[in-house]
Amino acid sequence: MDEPACLGVPPYISPYPRYIAGAMAEQGISPDHIQYLTIDQVRQGQGQDILGKTALIVIIAGMTVPGRYLRGTPINPGEISDIARAAGDTPVVLGGPIRLGYGSQGGMKAIAMDMQDIIPVKGDIEAFINDILASSAGLHDPETVANRMRSTSEIAKWGARGAFVIRHHPDYPHVMCELETYRGCARQNHCSFCTEPLYGDADFREIRDVVCEVEALYGYGARYFRIGRQPDLFSYLAKDTGGDMPVPRPEALEQLYRGIRSAAPDLRVLHMDNANPATIASYPDESEEIARIIVKYHTPGDVAAMGMESADPRVVRANCLKAMSDDVLEAVRLINRVGGARGDNGLPELLPGLNFIHGLKGESEETFHHNFQFLKGLLDSDLMVRRINIRQVMAFPGTRIWQEDTAYRYHKQFIQFKDRVRKEIDRPMLERMVPVGTVLRDVMCEVSDSITFGRQIASYPLLVGIPATMPLKRFIDVTVTGYGQRSITGIPYPLDINHAVPRLIGELPGVGKKRARSILKGRPYRDKDDLLAQLENMGNILPYITMKN
Repeated sequence: MDEPACLGVPPYISPYPRYIAGAMAEQGISPDHIQYLTIDQVRQGQGQDILGKTALIVIIAGMTVPGRYLRGTPINPGEISDIARAAGDTPVVLGGPIRLGYGSQGGMKAIAMDMQDIIPVKGDIEAFINDILASSAGLHDPETVANRMRSTSEIAKWGARGAFVIRHHPDYPHVMCELETYRGCARQNHCSFCTEPLYGDADFREIRDVVCEVEALYGYGARYFRIGRQPDLFSYLAKDTGGDMPVPRPEALEQLYRGIRSAAPDLRVLHMDNANPATIASYPDESEEIARIIVKYHTPGDVAAMGMESADPRVVRANCLKAMSDDVLEAVRLINRVGGARGDNGLPELLPGLNFIHGLKGESEETFHHNFQFLKGLLDSDLMVRRINIRQVMAFPGTRIWQEDTAYRYHKQFIQFKDRVRKEIDRPMLERMVPVGTVLRDVMCEVSDSITFGRQIASYPLLVGIPATMPLKRFIDVTVTGYGQRSITGIPYPLDINHAVPRLIGELPGVGKKRARSILKGRPYRDKDDLLAQLENMGNILPYITMKN
């Protein structure tokens, strides 16, 4: 599943399966009798033997912000129906963000799910599972179980008790665990498209509860964490002043991060997700203090994803968006100032990410000009943005945009704008963020053919293409050698030039095909001095190579 503040595609595991497993355990179900499968495993034939034998099947599904994924494709309605048929008489419960409606791509209106042999949950699926099992006589009749929202005190128990289920994930132990600090939105007037208000007012979890969940996950082998399940981390436990923007509390973030570090002392990744640029612009002093706290306790390569949505002031006003372009610019500058230094994994410590949405009310052809000029201004100002997400709005029932019919009005201009950003903004931004010769640490090889694609486990990992076949699920260090529009080309670091394939040698900075042939002709080399004695002008590659005999 994929929603704005929560991700559940490989290598991520969202809170949903952990909460559900915890609710089952709370009701006396042994962890030995709880099985978790991803839809990708089911597609490969795994779990087919248990579908007709289990007492209850729970499907977590839904995409409110559909994306493109390197591995793992979220479940679709046809697959949900197939599972229900295979389950026979076993009850099949469906919930998660799909309760709001289903759409496969941006620009669509999400439709309500109406399927035979499926029990749809309109509230929180974890609460429904807890209640359906709360009977000494077996399963309650689903028709008698109310749809309700769970409480933070309930998920405090379920999150910790269900931590064991991460061991079922096919990527375990390299699983990124989403952590929820709160959900719901504290704003009085909401963005026209946003589904977060459908979860209610901001409902903060206690710091100790989040830390206890981390401790439980860590005990089951979790080493990768993202504080991701909230619309604005900078507003966690913020002080409500009665206005639209609560006042951030840096001391709360300090306690949270320090607690997580104490509970998981040898964690490998601690990243964040969402930050409201309006919060940062409205309270720059408090926000800068929070950003410095994050950099103090996190791991490098972190991203503060900001929902800018549009730089067109007409669109901002018509859709009650969070911030004008000048506010977003100030937020981008602040994050660059605090987090722009390069960390030990090769990436800057903390950078902003920007989200743009097209198809909103008030949009015109001029909107695309506003958006491009804003991005060009960032580039010209030597600022860095980790990633620019451009999508078309998906309308859900209960949001104001549901009544509009604007998504495809400027579809041609949307495609042209997106292509222009990829070519003229994304690539030079990548060159600035990770110059040729940068060494990226701990890139996990995930997909391989003639080219291996890998990523660091991170909040918004940078896709690395390695022009060779590499062993999968292995971590390697990579030297950056080139760029795509949203990805980089890299080679293993350090590269063993006595044994590397010609294609990799040709990717060494400043080498190319002709010099690669000269290097190959002189192999094997005893050491770097031997290389320099045989070939001229090779000193520039010495930092990136090794020689094994």
